[in-house]
Amino acid sequence: MELLRFSAFWCGTILFASVLLEAAEASKVKLKRLCKFCDVRATNCTGKGSCKVECDITSICAHYEEVCVSIWRKKDDNVTFDTVCHDPAQKLYGLVLEDYNSSKCEMKERKGMGSEFFICSCDEDECNEQIFFERDTDSQVVALILVSLVPLLVLAVIVITSFYCYRVYRQRQAHSKRRKGPPLDFSDARAMIIDEENSDSSSTHANNLNHNTELLPIELDVLVGKGRFAEVYKAKLKQPCSSVSEEQGFETVAVKIFTYEEYASWKNEKDIFSDADLRHENVLHFLTAEERKVQRQYWLITAYQPLGNLQEYLSHHIVTWNDLWLLGSSLASGVAHLHSDHTHCGRYKVPIAHRDIKSSNILVKKDLACCLCDFGLALRLDNSLSVDELANSGQVGTARYMAPEVLESRINLENIESFKQADVYSMALVLWEIISRCSAIGEVKEYEPPFGNLREHPCVESMKDSVLRDRGRPEIPNSWTSHTGIQMVCASIDECWDHDPEARLTAQCVAERFNDMDFVDKLSECSDSEEKIPEEIIVVDEK
Repeated sequence: MELLRFSAFWCGTILFASVLLEAAEASKVKLKRLCKFCDVRATNCTGKGSCKVECDITSICAHYEEVCVSIWRKKDDNVTFDTVCHDPAQKLYGLVLEDYNSSKCEMKERKGMGSEFFICSCDEDECNEQIFFERDTDSQVVALILVSLVPLLVLAVIVITSFYCYRVYRQRQAHSKRRKGPPLDFSDARAMIIDEENSDSSSTHANNLNHNTELLPIELDVLVGKGRFAEVYKAKLKQPCSSVSEEQGFETVAVKIFTYEEYASWKNEKDIFSDADLRHENVLHFLTAEERKVQRQYWLITAYQPLGNLQEYLSHHIVTWNDLWLLGSSLASGVAHLHSDHTHCGRYKVPIAHRDIKSSNILVKKDLACCLCDFGLALRLDNSLSVDELANSGQVGTARYMAPEVLESRINLENIESFKQADVYSMALVLWEIISRCSAIGEVKEYEPPFGNLREHPCVESMKDSVLRDRGRPEIPNSWTSHTGIQMVCASIDECWDHDPEARLTAQCVAERFNDMDFVDKLSECSDSEEKIPEEIIVVDEK
């Protein structure tokens, strides 16, 4: 009986210990993966053997389940690497990730992608930095050749090594007869790790930090803007000691601060900005987003544009025709990029409707190019969205800049192009604002927003009376059309704010028209600079 009790006691103890071990294993915190994350970078990798991706950014993946991915593409002479984090449960470019439970990133070719396309995935930190190519036919041939040649190679190595050792032995014997000397000493090779300094700006430094656990060292400076959902501050981002910055030890950035009550607006804008495909020279450069729990605030940290927004700039400056062309063409280019379903590299992206385009939501860069900002109301035009989901997005925007169909709440939810068409209407009003402050039109009046005869912040009902009932649009005086370039811009504006959304130009078409204007201007300059042939040297054949 005592023996049975003793056995039961130890069995219970072992069972209890195993339960504790399992609980300990379950309690382990799974860390997010560290991956190389440079999106698209040009490369000299030939697509054979092994290559190291030319990426200097290591990012912490946004989700625990994400793994490291590298993609190698070759289209004509354009060869690129794409390094990202991705959830293997989701498709990437329509492909299912395979063999991601591996420490080695082995490239596999995928057909039917419109270019030579290789992809690999792996599940260890920075495992997508060194990649290995696997070409079905080539690898089989190489493997067969290696298997055939291995015995011969081993034999050749043995023979050569034996011959070399024999010669060294005979030479040492010969030298030892004439002089004594220390034995030949071969020093060990030493590996040197070079830590290259990041040549990018401190913006890249900001992107590399783990913002889920480590907040950026930012000192707020002055309030530069205030909207419905947030306040914008000029701020100083402290830099590493080795970096070069505008001020000693600091880089100037912009910080958009949302209260805890405006979490939804912050999250929407953060999600839009976090899409790497949004990056464009005419879209505000995004650094990172942070939750500041102590202050009960949500932050968006972006590049700082000292010239402020377009409305402020036009209020204090009269622009030349060249300025107008640069502002207008960059605005159209930025909107066209948002609306496009592919990047400049040709890969697919989800189109985005801004839904609140106005001069105060457009920043002016130092080179007088526009960049779009404030994506709090933006909508990703994913084909998977249902009509109900689109309808739930609501009637949003600023009443003064709302398209007729938005004012009337009759936007066509069956067609996602309708959201782009509403953006184009708003863009036309902004282009009108720019022209109204251009010296090329003659007399320039004080800055007024579109429909300046209405009160400062007109309501939807007031705008319905002007835009729907009266079919009103801002006035385009005859004097504006005396300048050829402005006449062409006004013609585009007239087509962009057409009452029928289907009749409006696309943002891409407007951008192309601006490029054509630049070409025409250059031709005109060339023709004006040509020397005329003097009349006295003209030969006339009188026969």
